[in-house]
Amino acid sequence: MKPPKRAWEQWLAAKAEAREQQGLTRRLTSRGPSDPVVDLAGNDYLGLSRSPAVAAAAAEAAREWGAGSGASRLVTGTTTLHTELEQELADFLGQPAALVFSTGYQANLAIVSALADRETLIVSDAHIHASLIDATRLSRATVAVAPHNDVEEVRRELAAADGRRTLVLVESIFSVLGDAAPLADLAAACEEYDALLVVDEAHGLGVAGAGGHGLVRELGLAGHPHVVVTATLSKSLGAQGGAVLGSPQLVEHLVNQARPFIFDTALAPASAAGALASLRMLRDDPALPALVTARTSELAARLGVGVPAGAVLSVPMPTPHAAVAARAACLTDGVRVGCFRPPSVPDGISRLRITASAGVSADDWRHACGVLERVVKELA
Repeated sequence: MKPPKRAWEQWLAAKAEAREQQGLTRRLTSRGPSDPVVDLAGNDYLGLSRSPAVAAAAAEAAREWGAGSGASRLVTGTTTLHTELEQELADFLGQPAALVFSTGYQANLAIVSALADRETLIVSDAHIHASLIDATRLSRATVAVAPHNDVEEVRRELAAADGRRTLVLVESIFSVLGDAAPLADLAAACEEYDALLVVDEAHGLGVAGAGGHGLVRELGLAGHPHVVVTATLSKSLGAQGGAVLGSPQLVEHLVNQARPFIFDTALAPASAAGALASLRMLRDDPALPALVTARTSELAARLGVGVPAGAVLSVPMPTPHAAVAARAACLTDGVRVGCFRPPSVPDGISRLRITASAGVSADDWRHACGVLERVVKELA
């Protein structure tokens, strides 16, 4: 039996109506280059994306190398910029080697899909990022989802693995609630059961640990044989791209087996140069992550929420509609914040997601804190 004509249009309309009724409709909003709003929604924690030195490095690379890399990295896409970035990123995070990808999403897809198959067990924290969830599906491995930060449940799953190769997936600092994973305990469990702990440092790099070296290095786990790190270049480093960091043997395996690396066009030279310039600024100025930490603590106290492990503050709201209204009220007063609603929140609770930034001026920071304190008191 043939479906009725225009069935796809009807299905899309029904989905849109359901989203609207639940307060879950999302819309794209364009902004200009000189946006006057104080941005506490993005992930440019150190304010480096607008740094003149970073922008100049990116512009010079575009002039020298062109707008794009031109091919996958195994063809002609690998440049000396990529190699320099990998060497300095590995050194900063205390890792033996690194491999750069076009996005952090691709890096997560690559590490999981290249290491896991139908014979593998993946033990996943319930709050991991969507890129890691998609990676588990791509791998076709058996997946066990452990309650958030539940080390004992992870240990139970590892004990029942029955000799299978096993990966444990976590974020060092989780992207919505802003809390830290118990990495030391998880690494110990993985060592005991010969599993591999994959840690996404997307929200740790540049923020966590002394000098922003990340939570893995801060805890003495950098170079641990049972720990692999992924990271993004689009948050604290203010550029674009991602990376996997671990042993040279692991990097060699990814170069030969990771489809998101082999078949993807290489990271653009401008992004690679911008990330490299940001990394060097971070290395030379540990005051940047210190300012983010201080501002995060200040704002948490004013909003009555717990101090997070990184730069992400999570403020629960009673309903999706209340979260949207709070975001709109902040924007009216010149402050942009994030608004997370189901299904984007792992615990199903709508919330404001606010990110502290070292790139905001002192006057703008004071204004933003006042606006947020008032709006949260009115609507939370």
